[in-house]
Amino acid sequence: MNVKVYVVFYSMYGHTYELATYIAEGSRNVEGVEVKIFQVPELVPLDVLEKTGAYESRQKFAHIPIISAHQLTEADAIIFGTPTRFGNMCSQMKNFIDQTGQLWAKGALINKVGSVFTSTATQHGGQETTIFTFLTVLLHHGMIVVGVPYSRFS
Repeated sequence: MNVKVYVVFYSMYGHTYELATYIAEGSRNVEGVEVKIFQVPELVPLDVLEKTGAYESRQKFAHIPIISAHQLTEADAIIFGTPTRFGNMCSQMKNFIDQTGQLWAKGALINKVGSVFTSTATQHGGQETTIFTFLTVLLHHGMIVVGVPYSRFS
């Protein structure tokens, strides 16, 4: 049996993208797992990206396809990655999530496995609240929330 895992992320400077690649690599080590990586659409204007140096950074993962909400139905498991913005997911990811209303109405993501990862610029930069608030989205969709238990590392 093949299990389709989608890693769906947003990254401005490449940090969350780098985490996404590690998550995809780890997932591919599981027999029978097929992994695809996607990014959500950018909302920041090009001139702003250029002024902040983000445009150049984003070229590292420009080859990663942009996902549309309906593609989530193809996956058995979805692992979302977002940088933290003031203790919450970034606006690009929120915009993408807001486009999943029709999927919610149809119950299209019920019983799919879901998980979340995040990155921040500082220790205690809101990682926990970002993950907790994102989990609410997964629960609203009826997804099975899966994390990595602490016992896995001890």
